[in-house]
Amino acid sequence: MRILVTGHNGYIGTRLVPILMTAGHDVVGLDSELFSRCTFGPEPSSIRSLQVDIRDVHAPHLDGFDAIIHMAGLANDPLGDLNPQVTYEINHMASVRLARLAKQTGIPRFIFFSSCSNYGAAGDSVRNENSELSPVTPYAISKVRVEQDVSLLADSTFSPVFLRNATAYGVSQRLRFDLVLNNLVAWAFTTGRVYLKSDGTPWRPIVHIEDISYAVLAVLGAPRELVHNQALNVGASDENYQICDLAEIVKDTVPGCRIEYASGASPDTRSYRVDFSKISRLLPAFRTRWNARRGAQQLYEAYRGVGLRLEDFEGPRFKRIDHVKHLLATGRLDATLRWVPGAALSHLEQAPREQLLSNT
Repeated sequence: MRILVTGHNGYIGTRLVPILMTAGHDVVGLDSELFSRCTFGPEPSSIRSLQVDIRDVHAPHLDGFDAIIHMAGLANDPLGDLNPQVTYEINHMASVRLARLAKQTGIPRFIFFSSCSNYGAAGDSVRNENSELSPVTPYAISKVRVEQDVSLLADSTFSPVFLRNATAYGVSQRLRFDLVLNNLVAWAFTTGRVYLKSDGTPWRPIVHIEDISYAVLAVLGAPRELVHNQALNVGASDENYQICDLAEIVKDTVPGCRIEYASGASPDTRSYRVDFSKISRLLPAFRTRWNARRGAQQLYEAYRGVGLRLEDFEGPRFKRIDHVKHLLATGRLDATLRWVPGAALSHLEQAPREQLLSNT
């Protein structure tokens, strides 16, 4: 297939794109490049791409594609909380507008990256795709709204699928350090402390970014009628952990570290356990390949390889919210999180579309 991947230079996209290309797909990226200076290790592989804010996509950008994989957006709770109205404009309204444009343009497949955070404050109960959704943050609320609105567009010509991914982890060239396993290993490696900011009791399902990528491949290869307008939890049922359990895994992985709770640590209202049997039933070829222990080891080796420092992942170099605040403070972004004219890192967004698509 010829596939447009939005957010292709983000945390998951930099792993997803090579996996799609290895499988034989023709991939074009679309990204605003908000985090182009947050590269961990070598720069991501260059592909044909459009540097366009997701709010500014128009029908000509979508010509000739068989599928869209839509990941672009503000990708964590602190970033979503910075300006909730802008979060809804980007994550909700622009996503629904993109789906409508895709349908009008005749693109039959639309894969939306949703989230298990849609289940929100679920406590100890196990949630599946039919369970009540109870999002508690602007980020999660925006995901729920996209699912609801885009689902209404589904018909014989337009087939959306909603991937409710578990909390992601794993090494990427645009690595996120706010994600729980990535963060715990980073603290342990740089300080000798597995630092917990909650009391450790909340539940989280976790999944490696490569397993998410292979789930996308499975959906693309599935008969349309099997996945049409379906929500699918992406992960493995035996990879539900309490945060304190993940802390113990990290303690076993990083030599010489100890577990430490932040002063006044309290329960996190976001707590959910998730059932992943539906994706295994519908797509039997899909099986997760990673678990928390393998992931912690991969992260530890990657951090050791680059000599990661605390100020790297807790400062504007890699921490998404601090990076955006730095771009705002230095006048590169305006209050709506758009690049100020002339401040973007690339000239590509001003180039003709033909030049954009030929860029490598």
